[in-house]
Amino acid sequence: MSYITLNHIAKYYGEGETLVKALDDINFTLNKKEFVVILGPSGAGKTTLLNILGGMDVATSGNYIVEDKDVCQFNNKQLARFRREKIGFVFQFYNLMNNLTAYENVCLATKKIKDTLNPKDILVKVGLEKRLNNFPSNLSGGEQQRVSIARALVKKPEILLCDEPTGALDSKTGQNIIALLKDLAKSEDSAVVVVTHNANIALVADRVIHISDGKIVADYYNEKPKEVTEITW
Repeated sequence: MSYITLNHIAKYYGEGETLVKALDDINFTLNKKEFVVILGPSGAGKTTLLNILGGMDVATSGNYIVEDKDVCQFNNKQLARFRREKIGFVFQFYNLMNNLTAYENVCLATKKIKDTLNPKDILVKVGLEKRLNNFPSNLSGGEQQRVSIARALVKKPEILLCDEPTGALDSKTGQNIIALLKDLAKSEDSAVVVVTHNANIALVADRVIHISDGKIVADYYNEKPKEVTEITW
């Protein structure tokens, strides 16, 4: 049985002549240990879908099933718990607390969670063992993104969601970030979903879902995903 199932998910805004179908009849399943890329142009509905997967937005209709529970039926308290216990989110622009060090930013994510990884250990894992006490203003873009990843991973999320994680990075740092996420999908018991408009990232994914105008237009597995170092960014 799949870990995640989306059945006929729709997200509409407005009504009548002003109706906007951000998502229209989205159907797919996801398993743990998959590295999945959701690919599409700006305005395709990628971020809306990611927000629904992360419990930060609620579908207009349809079912979002995680371990036999329909997230679409959760109340606000249940959604907050779902986000806290199940979801790790890596934002495009990091969303770090500027008055906290890298270590303190990661520690902040462990509040109210019983079973977490050690913040220092996870920062070491993402290559920031020498930057624990640095504030975001003293970190490069790639280092800030790795703090963001560490903050998401310290919770041991079952679903790791990444919104354009390389969008603000240079090509070399972007390669390193995607290689890290790909490795984490294999080494941790998580489903890793990356939303992007960068078609090159799709080449290294286990699976690619193309979205256009709120609809899935293609959904396929890469038989032999390329290594990150094999493609031109």
